[in-house]
Amino acid sequence: MLKKVIFIITCCFCCILTAQQQDSLLFKNGIDKPSVLATHHFGIFSSRINTNFKIAPQKNTTIAFSSISGNNFHPFLETYLPKDPKVRKEQSEFVWHHREFRFENQETTPADYMNIVIDAVIKEFRLSINIPLNKKNELDIALRSYLINKGKYPFSFFTSDETIEWFHSNLIGGEDPYGRRYYGLNQVNFKYTDRNGNILKLNNNDFFIGGIELNHFYYPTFSINKTKNIYFNFGSHLGINTSKYNPSLDLGISANAIKKIELNNNYQLNTGVGINVLRKNIINIKEVIDLGNNSYLAAIEADVEIAKFTKQKNYNAFSVNYQIQSRYNKKKEADYYQLIGKWEEIKSGWEYGFSNLYKSLSYWTFIYTYGRPNLTVSLYFKEDFKINNAPDLQIGISLKVPVFK
Repeated sequence: MLKKVIFIITCCFCCILTAQQQDSLLFKNGIDKPSVLATHHFGIFSSRINTNFKIAPQKNTTIAFSSISGNNFHPFLETYLPKDPKVRKEQSEFVWHHREFRFENQETTPADYMNIVIDAVIKEFRLSINIPLNKKNELDIALRSYLINKGKYPFSFFTSDETIEWFHSNLIGGEDPYGRRYYGLNQVNFKYTDRNGNILKLNNNDFFIGGIELNHFYYPTFSINKTKNIYFNFGSHLGINTSKYNPSLDLGISANAIKKIELNNNYQLNTGVGINVLRKNIINIKEVIDLGNNSYLAAIEADVEIAKFTKQKNYNAFSVNYQIQSRYNKKKEADYYQLIGKWEEIKSGWEYGFSNLYKSLSYWTFIYTYGRPNLTVSLYFKEDFKINNAPDLQIGISLKVPVFK
């Protein structure tokens, strides 16, 4: 009889341990990805879409706070866009750096004119609340704000000009290949004149509220959820941009797929792919700056994450994220634009301020996440391997906690 009792108690104890282990595996909801949107000097004024790689609505209402820092740099650059179709055709027959369009006046050589210079560390502060509505729907509300500063030590240690130029000088890239030292380190020079003559200018320590974002996600149920551990979610997105330079509404949709694979020794592998499209400025509340004449911003994103669960029900996860975003300006203008910059003094990247607005932008992000049932902390750094300098380097930290059960 005693042996039977001991056997029953042992079985119950094993079941409890197994259940605890399963609980630790279940509270992780897909891929833990903080906001990794780039601190692009045009993008910060619009409500770009954050890809959602969760497999179901959160069980509890949660609050998340993110602090992000990105170093953006483009030397002063002027651009002329001839209006005459004949002149455009003549310009398109030459490589962009061999074009010689000479603007005299709007009567003899009509053209649109723009100029830009971007030199600043852009900090984003994002506060969001995620509210589960039911088993298949949730609402996410986010408030984003920005601070423009010089990026001096110690507040911007990794994203300061000094750190980046030390890296260039001592490890890779050569001594100041992009003109930071030419213009001076740790400066703020943020000014853009659009094709309509409107001017956007920001100074050191300027702070502004970028906008409010409302995101609804729907998690459908399919047979492959259980048979293949493949999950989907679909999002609808409304952005209310509140800065004085772009008071407007944006509207977007997204679709995401996640594959979960349970591995031996409490490891879990998650992969995700998502696509989204945003219609910028579907309604302009007041006059706005022309932040790119491409009305739509589309993005494709992929993520691979490996997570290891501990005996204390916690986990450590590492992930690699790749994102490519569509261009801000219409590609056809790159066939005939005339770029004027200090190419003799700045040997590399002097044309990036405008040329990269006509190209798709891509970013790699490397994320570490520590998770437990009542707290999730993520650290990441984002690198632009194509050197579009918008931003050159970006780092971020995010904290997420449940607040209501």
